Amino acid sequence: MTAQPVIVYGSGGFAREVAWLAEECGHPVVCFIDDDDSRTGRRVNDIPVMSCPDGARQFPGALVALGIGAPGGREAAIQKATAHGLEAISLVHPRVEKSRRVTFGKGVVVCAGNILTTNIAVGDYAQINLDCTIGHDAVLEEYATLAPGVHVSGYVTIGRGAYIGTGAVIINGTADRQIVIGQKAIVGAGACVTQSVDAGVTVVGVPAKPMVRR
Repeated sequence: MTAQPVIVYGSGGFAREVAWLAEECGHPVVCFIDDDDSRTGRRVNDIPVMSCPDGARQFPGALVALGIGAPGGREAAIQKATAHGLEAISLVHPRVEKSRRVTFGKGVVVCAGNILTTNIAVGDYAQINLDCTIGHDAVLEEYATLAPGVHVSGYVTIGRGAYIGTGAVIINGTADRQIVIGQKAIVGAGACVTQSVDAGVTVVGVPAKPMVRR
């Protein structure tokens, strides 16, 4: 049985990594999609770059993988892809270590080298980049994003559209008092989160504190 072809939405660096991920999962990549007209018509890593309407028209049986790291951009992309009849695919690298008690929503991207332990829920269109660890009873809501090398301990909830920067650490909560990263919050690279973060707030540093804008 031939694996279904994949269209990668985006044509930048992370999109190229998602194309590699799709190939590692056994799916041929037939094109990239880019909304920037100046980028369409060229080739990236020998793969054509097309507009969304053209890609959907030329490859009607293909599934779409989201190669956009920013949560907001990813949400806009899947809305446009869906409007053109494209269905999302979830890609989980074969070298991801996970228990049978991990659930994945639709359209997720989980790159190589990750470890997910037990009783973990990964929501629709969430992304987990390279070499992250996620502990027990963690929840990643829709569009939540972990950059490379993030460590999430047990009893942590990462809200819808939140972004956790490279190398950040979130310490464990408890069953009675989880640590919650609010919707669309941002945790800066290398930060150590020791308490919950309100929605829309950016925290940085060790320990992580709200960023003061000058």
